[in-house]
Order: sequence, then C-alpha cells, then structure tokens
Amino acid sequence: MAFKQELELYLQFVKLEKGLSENSVVAYRNDLERYFSYLQGYKKISDLAGVTLNHIEDFLNYLVDEEMLAAGSLARNISSIRGFHEFAVVEGITKANPAELVELPKKASKLPEVLSPDEIMAMLDSPDTSTDAGIRDKAILECLYGTGMRVSELTGLEKDRLIFEIGFIRVVGKGNKERLVPVGEVAQQAIEIYIEQVRGKFMSDKDPQKAKNKVFLNQRGGPLSRMSIWNIVQKAAKNADIQKNVYPHIFRHSFATHLLEGGADLRAVQEMLGHSSILTTEIYTHVDRSFLHQVHKEFHPRA
Repeated sequence: MAFKQELELYLQFVKLEKGLSENSVVAYRNDLERYFSYLQGYKKISDLAGVTLNHIEDFLNYLVDEEMLAAGSLARNISSIRGFHEFAVVEGITKANPAELVELPKKASKLPEVLSPDEIMAMLDSPDTSTDAGIRDKAILECLYGTGMRVSELTGLEKDRLIFEIGFIRVVGKGNKERLVPVGEVAQQAIEIYIEQVRGKFMSDKDPQKAKNKVFLNQRGGPLSRMSIWNIVQKAAKNADIQKNVYPHIFRHSFATHLLEGGADLRAVQEMLGHSSILTTEIYTHVDRSFLHQVHKEFHPRA
C-alpha cells in the first residue's frame, strides 16, 4: 500500500510521543488506511506531495455518502487526517499541509442525493448482457437497488444466504448483525441467471477456494472489491448518460426513498436497511415530504 512507511512512522509517534492507548492507535490506523486507500484507488495518488485540500474534502464526502458515518466518527477521521499531515510537515516528509483548512463536509447536513426511478431503470438496463461481465454487472446493479444493501454487504454476500424459495436474502451487516431482506423477482432472476450462466466461468480452476463461496466474483475467480463495484456503477452511469454524481451508495438512498414515496412504513424500511435507530432512517422522510410537497403543488387546485 502507498504511504505505508509514513503511516507506520506516524503511528509510532502517536503511541510513543503522545502516549495514546492501543485502542486509539488502532482507530488512527483504520482511519488513515481507509484514507490512503481512497487516495490511491479513487484519485490515483501515490505520494503526499500530490494530495490537495479538494482530495481530502472529496474523501470526507465519500465517508458521508458511502459509509454513512456518524458525526462523531467523521470528526475523528478529520482529527486523524489533520494530525497525520501536520506530522508529515514537521518531520519534513512533505512541505505543505493540505488538511490545515479542512472542515466538516457540507453534505453532512444535507439530504442524501437520489436517482429518479427513470434514472435507475436506465442504469439497470445499461450493462451489455451479451457478455459474461455484463450479465454479472446487471445482477449486481439489480441487487443493490432491489435490496438496498451496502456495498460491503454485497461484496461479502455468500451463496448460502440466498433464500430465493421464500424471496429473501440473509444480509450480514455492520457489527456482524444479520437481517432478512426481501428481494423482488427481477433482481432474483438477474442473480440466478448470473449464477447459472457466468459464475462458474469466473471460478479459478487452479484455486477453486479463492471464491470462498462469495456470490459475485471477478474474472480471476476472487471476490469483487469495493473499488470494482464503484467502477461498475460508474460505467453504468456513463452508459445511461446520468449527469448526477453517481456512486454505489446512491442505490441504497434511492431504494429507501422510492419505498417511502410508494407508501412504505418507516419501520419496515428501517428493518430492510438494517438501521439500529429509526432516527437514521428518518432522514429519508424529509426526502419523501419534499416529494409530497411537489406533488401537492403540481396537482392541488389551491396549492
């Protein structure tokens, strides 16, 4: 991993010089490893000199959009990033501190962005299903929108958790908590076609255990990474000519919003999303209310 040497130097500093506890050091490591992975994977940056304030702000927005971090966790990530960049300047590793002026992302206080049903359909229809990769990609997109699961839940999904005979998928979420999520016929059919026609072709003859029973595989027989899902979603958005900022988690936002717009019970949506608190799910009621206001204004004679 890029930045590995700098990270180890910084962790040694906070442990020995600042006297932080082992748990705090582990938290710093997790925060910064995710930060560096984002810089390297999404921004193609391999050294600190190339990091700018915009890159850091993009990462924090990613944490809000993709990871749905709570305000406390987001603040800790900012502290980790600020501390690291300050250390890098003091130690002469780099000349500038791009984190000096970083603030909480504005998106943190905004409603989640969603796609319209038409935009979703355009993306779901965009993969080229005459190819093996296209069949897989369509199944992935249908699964994301059809269940509202997180990307990490999708990449970790195993075959024995597909309970299609009763129309459910057993999803393992944050904190290793399990929940049953209903899956519609369209998504179910797309996943079944992928498993029957494509998954076996992707499995490695030399190392069949590489797949570890995972549903969605890359063409080398291993489980798909979060970055792979990002690329699949980006490709679908481009092919569908979607102009909005599209990322994998937007399917989850759209899933919840479209259910509420259709009249679904908030508690039911909370259960399907795997939110431990109804307060987390309630953000989508604001999206729903704005939709209702729009409908009222458009169709009510006295609006």
